Parts: sequence; structure tokens; C-alpha cells
Amino acid sequence: MLEPVNPCLPLPAVGRADRLESLTPQPREGGIHMEEQGRSSTGLDESVAGLLCYMFGFITGIIFLIVEKESRFVKFHAMQSTVTFLGVFVILVVFGWIPLLGTLIWIGSLVLWLFLMVNALRGKLYELPIVGKMAAEKANK
Repeated sequence: MLEPVNPCLPLPAVGRADRLESLTPQPREGGIHMEEQGRSSTGLDESVAGLLCYMFGFITGIIFLIVEKESRFVKFHAMQSTVTFLGVFVILVVFGWIPLLGTLIWIGSLVLWLFLMVNALRGKLYELPIVGKMAAEKANK
């Protein structure tokens, strides 16, 4: 049985990193998981900023590439969002007029968009096969 919590006593710290240097990527199934999340230079939690990089596709990716100065995690997701969804946009413009193919591309991009947003919110650096490696290289500069 759980003991009641005394509201007068301070709660224990929940393991948040105060410094960006303490972030150490740990390999896990489905990508790299950041054990400790810090804050980005925008003042948001890194996982929330990573989610927002994907919110409006390449537009928010470009915004976070310009605004973010410190967090490699946010820079990675901003770069991956920009390259991925700019490519999806071009593919949709070229092939979107074909009824079945355009619909399949749109549905696939919607699934990819949701998948990447959930992984960013969970604190994972999920690298897409081609774009992810390029985004990781650019984020480490």
C-alpha cells in the first residue's frame, strides 16, 4: 500500500539535466534515446521543441534551424524535418495529380509525420535511412 505524501515536504528531484553536456545518447531499439532531456535555447524542453520541428513540416524545421543555437537534439530534428518534408512536398507536387499514387504518398507522409513527431516527443533521435545520417552530420557542426 502506498504511503500518503506530506504536502509540506519537498518532492525529490526527478533526474532532469541542468546542463547540455550531461546528455549522453544511449543506443536502444528503434533509434537513440536521450536519457536526460535539457532545455533548448528557445526555452522549451528539447523533446517539445523536437516535436514542434515537425508540426508544420519543413516550415517549422527551417524556423528551428534558424532559431536554435545550442541543442544538437533540436537541430537534428529540425534538419531531418526540413529535408524529409521538403522532399515529400516536391514528390507530392510532381506525382500528386495521379489519383491513386497521390493518395498513397499523402497517407504515407501522414504516417511518417506522426511517427517522427511521437519519437521526437519521446526523446529519441530516430534517423531515417538516408536523411537521418545527413541530419546528424549537420546537427553536430
